[in-house]
Amino acid sequence: MDMSADERALMMQHVAYVGEHFKSGKVLIYGPVMAAEGSFGMAVLDVADEAEARALMENDPTVIAKLNTYEISPMHIGGAQGRWG
Repeated sequence: MDMSADERALMMQHVAYVGEHFKSGKVLIYGPVMAAEGSFGMAVLDVADEAEARALMENDPTVIAKLNTYEISPMHIGGAQGRWG
């Protein structure tokens, strides 16, 4: 809520970048998490390996500009709907 004009422009690039990967199927779900200690973004990826996940995240315009950082937490699917189930 307190972004500068430059930060807002970068976030719009971020939205477009993630949106492209969503359309391609690499990002399954994404959006802000409104945690009590502060909000952050989260995405669930469908990638071949950690290297592909890192490449996707490292090329995000907001990561390149050092506005955002990322963490990768691998997940083993315990149950899912659709093609993963």
